[in-house]
Amino acid sequence: MPFIFPHGKFFDDLSLGMSAALIRTVTDDDIVKFAELTGDLNPVHLNEAYAESTPFGHRIAHGMFAAGLISAVLGTKLPGPGTIYLSQELKFRAPVYIGDTIVARVKVEELDDVKARARFSTTCTVADKVVIEGMALAMVPRRQQLA
Repeated sequence: MPFIFPHGKFFDDLSLGMSAALIRTVTDDDIVKFAELTGDLNPVHLNEAYAESTPFGHRIAHGMFAAGLISAVLGTKLPGPGTIYLSQELKFRAPVYIGDTIVARVKVEELDDVKARARFSTTCTVADKVVIEGMALAMVPRRQQLA
């Protein structure tokens, strides 16, 4: 029996204003693994003594770690599996620290029926403070494409 891949919402199922979120608390292990995976060994992320000398006062998570949670929302929740992430604009507004709980949220803002693409507003918040905001563009499968 062939494996049937799960799919998220089809383009035809999307409507303006739909939203989804993912919640994650940042751990020291997350930061270390992200640094190892990407090679971004900036001491502001890994060395507390160094980080204390910066305006942040403590180690901070990589901005792209938090932004990666936006990709997770798009790829697993809305629209979900089958979505192709095409572009992302980001503005980093505030640091994220170890122990912070990030809420990554996407919201459908525009739908291009000709190209089956959706534009999303994207935000990451910590305790209701926006730490990242931007816009994403994704290609979303149509129902008949997978039939």
